[in-house]
Amino acid sequence: MNFQLKFKINEKLFIRNPEGSELGNQIVKKAIDLIYNLGFEQFTFKKLAVEMNSTEATIYRYFENKHRLLLYILNWYWCYMEFLLMMKLQNVSDKKEKLTIIIDLLTHELSESENQYDYNKKYLNQIIIAESSKSYLIKDIVAINKEEVFKPYKDLCATIANVISENNASYKFPKSLSTTLIEASHHQQFFAENLPRLTDKNAKNKTDFAAKFLSDMIFKVLGI
Repeated sequence: MNFQLKFKINEKLFIRNPEGSELGNQIVKKAIDLIYNLGFEQFTFKKLAVEMNSTEATIYRYFENKHRLLLYILNWYWCYMEFLLMMKLQNVSDKKEKLTIIIDLLTHELSESENQYDYNKKYLNQIIIAESSKSYLIKDIVAINKEEVFKPYKDLCATIANVISENNASYKFPKSLSTTLIEASHHQQFFAENLPRLTDKNAKNKTDFAAKFLSDMIFKVLGI
């Protein structure tokens, strides 16, 4: 059966909801593939139109510019991660195990697309690692933030912060530690793959280096 998970994405990110039509779905799906292959800097609506055998005007009916499209993709991903995390934490009572589940989710590849409508989760994961900082390290971040376009990311951070507080109620910086955990997972995975001398990755830990590093860091910080 062909299906795709749907989440309520901030309406300010699009002109026309891409999940409302097969064409809109394909715009996002093809954009994910193209950003993964080219990088966000080299990605353009013109190249996306060629890939879709369509026109730039068609894409502009859905998104104002490529930054808004990137924000849409990131929002969808963070909603998906929140969904996965809540599923994985169901019926888990051990507080330390919850942290291990979170770290495992943040440091391991997701599956590729399963059908013609499904977004490629593996590509999405790599885009997040390489490109997500470009959504907020921008001049007009304050104005964009007022539109609440980072809410799914903040929601995920809040969920992780709650688990951190469960493990050590006296720890004063659960929100800061949760964002550090997420961003460090991105940086260490990126560095391990592209700039390995900036990490302690080696032949013995190359498959789970990031997870081991983050586990060591957070358990020692929380004293558990």
